[in-house]
Amino acid sequence: MVFSSLVFLLVFLPIVVFLYHILTKWFNGRLAILSLFIASLIYYAYWKVENIWIIIASIIFNYLFGKLIKNTKNNKGRKIYFMIAILANLGFLFYFKYTDFFISTVNLTFNSNIPLTKIILPIGISFFTFQQIAYISDIYTKKFPIGKESFLDYCLFVCFFPQLVAGPIVHHNEMMPQFADTNNRKRNYQNIYLALIMLSIGLAKKVLISDNLSPIVHHAFDVTKSLSFLEALFGSIAYSMQLYFDFSGYSDMAVGCALFFNIKLPFNFNSPYKSKSIREFWRRWHITLSIWLRDYLYIPLGGNRKGKGRTYLNLFITMTLGGLWHGAAFTFVIWGMLHGLALAINRLWNEVINKFNILNFTKTKKYNFISWLFTFLFVNFAFIIFRAKDLICIQKFLDAFLGRNMFFVSNNFKNAVTLATKFQTFYLVVILLLFAFFIAIFAKNSIYMYENKDRKCVFVLGILCLLISMFCLIFPDNTQEFIYFQF
Repeated sequence: MVFSSLVFLLVFLPIVVFLYHILTKWFNGRLAILSLFIASLIYYAYWKVENIWIIIASIIFNYLFGKLIKNTKNNKGRKIYFMIAILANLGFLFYFKYTDFFISTVNLTFNSNIPLTKIILPIGISFFTFQQIAYISDIYTKKFPIGKESFLDYCLFVCFFPQLVAGPIVHHNEMMPQFADTNNRKRNYQNIYLALIMLSIGLAKKVLISDNLSPIVHHAFDVTKSLSFLEALFGSIAYSMQLYFDFSGYSDMAVGCALFFNIKLPFNFNSPYKSKSIREFWRRWHITLSIWLRDYLYIPLGGNRKGKGRTYLNLFITMTLGGLWHGAAFTFVIWGMLHGLALAINRLWNEVINKFNILNFTKTKKYNFISWLFTFLFVNFAFIIFRAKDLICIQKFLDAFLGRNMFFVSNNFKNAVTLATKFQTFYLVVILLLFAFFIAIFAKNSIYMYENKDRKCVFVLGILCLLISMFCLIFPDNTQEFIYFQF
């Protein structure tokens, strides 16, 4: 049941919102919380009902250990409970996500033939596991006054359906005080209006742009055996745009869904392709994951407190593990290593700028454009590795960019792309890609509508987005799962 499906938009969401507000108004808040938790379990079970025990077991385990850590006065005992909880969560994630990757690596290294387990990855496991690791860590470090909530409250914290499957990764202190606030149990028509806008924007991003770029990306990465320079450039940028509008669209819809319940989730994107450095990119892309990696991995490793060399190493380790979090494949590891190396180089470059006092040049338009271009090209190239099924696919793109094949787009590529999409000519596909690029680079981010900064156009935009949403629903059969569901 994806956010962009008719069953979610026209059946599940209206029923859950209506029931929640009726229970809140005529009965009590606890019953409304229970109904929202049950609805979230139904939402999760829609994909594979037999996997429901996985998330329930994870919730029970982490809730109990959170209580143990909270109530234990002895520091040594607290540390033991904390280590058990963290290792259990990581082991839980490793078993479901990395067992076959580990076996394959052993087979490749030692030329063995250990059979694969073929464990099916439970949807959303990376997100709800990281969210609970943060919860356990915050209790242990006493970062926030948490750990006193009821079991039902904790269940909703983990299972709240707008952010359950693909984030954003939410901290306990960000969400649960909002549910506890009695003012949030009243109907807020401004929040409902904003929810419709965010839902509409996300739906348009997903169905109109991302889903229509999907066949192009599939052909460039998975079908054709060789690419020209322009075909490789066309396919790689198409994937960068597909991934952004897919995940950004999901995040917008998640924010919109939560607003129906007067809950404000953190934003995950802030126009990342406008970034002028790789450091800025990670402040704008998948923001909640970047914060999680900083707070619960980079800083515990030592951050920048143990010298320059250690700082660069910590950046490299953090991003490498961040790459591995995305998937059990060497391509994800390489992608993370590239970003770790780029962040280290970016930090070194900033030190050089400060040392030799060349700040004036860095403020010029020419420098800003060059910085943006290099950042975008690097991110785009790294996403090729992120998307590639194997090293052979990466080599295909490298051959194209090194000029080992022809330069122009072949008629075979044009015809294949045209047949793969609903567009009648290849040039309409190009127009769609240019439109996506223009929106990503020049348009204001949806966060401006969310924060109501641009008041003059909010009403017009709201009407426009609703019309776009209605148009999107004309193509229900083309609805695809969100890309980050696989992570």
